[in-house]
Amino acid sequence: MDHRAEIREFLSSRRARITPERAGLPAYGGNRRVKGLRREEVALLAGVSVDYYIRLERGNLSGASESVLESVARALQLDEAEQSHLFALARQSTATPARRRRSTTQAVKPAIQQILDAITDAPAWVRNDRHDMLAANQMASALYAPMLADPHRPANTARFVYLDPASKDFFPHWDRTADDIAAILRSHAGSNPHDKALTELIGELSTRSEDFRTRWATHNVRFHRTGKKQLHHPVVGLLDLDFEAMEFPSSPGLTMLVYTAAPGTPTADALTLLASWAATESVAHSKE
Repeated sequence: MDHRAEIREFLSSRRARITPERAGLPAYGGNRRVKGLRREEVALLAGVSVDYYIRLERGNLSGASESVLESVARALQLDEAEQSHLFALARQSTATPARRRRSTTQAVKPAIQQILDAITDAPAWVRNDRHDMLAANQMASALYAPMLADPHRPANTARFVYLDPASKDFFPHWDRTADDIAAILRSHAGSNPHDKALTELIGELSTRSEDFRTRWATHNVRFHRTGKKQLHHPVVGLLDLDFEAMEFPSSPGLTMLVYTAAPGTPTADALTLLASWAATESVAHSKE
């Protein structure tokens, strides 16, 4: 990935979405040639010179202080994920080759698998920054059965969403899911642009999916920490799930996701049915 181009396009895309009115500035003239704020308006709001801001937007974040980055983030009205992305791009601008994280963890320690297996009433699984499913408990394997249907295809939620038509049945709100995955991948790419496997995945999706290309071009970034997810499982039907995402400090790049449902809800009953189906399938496979 072209790091300077990434900075340039991210900052210009954030600038383009803010009108002078939204920024609290007078809109002089009725025929503005730029979409959103002008560079000099961002410089004014951030309290830096126009030349300095132009240097930043051209992709040169090297040497930019934390206070300057915070001022730019305020001027562009960045949310938490966007500000984190800006700081990650700045860190990569000054990082030495020895300090650049080039690939995320692939191996899952036995202790992590033990944690997953100890969670028996809820789907729980571990992914890396590329959305590879690296480990799962029995419930998660059953939940994601449509994604795991082809044993010769690596389990990867990004590929499943963008390259497998079955994903549109599995994810009732497919557009939102596709938006989220592209934005999360963009966040990871900003933090680790030297991850060759991540770059290859982004290249593959860009080549094979117009839906991905369109979303990637927005330069949106997003956290995926907690929230709600709706899935349609072919056996147990519609599931309205709560999810929590937890990172492992001892295994950088790995995230565990756990899906639950409030007691007494139809989804809680469906998860009980899913557990029963998963156990039956496990016994059937053990006899093969």
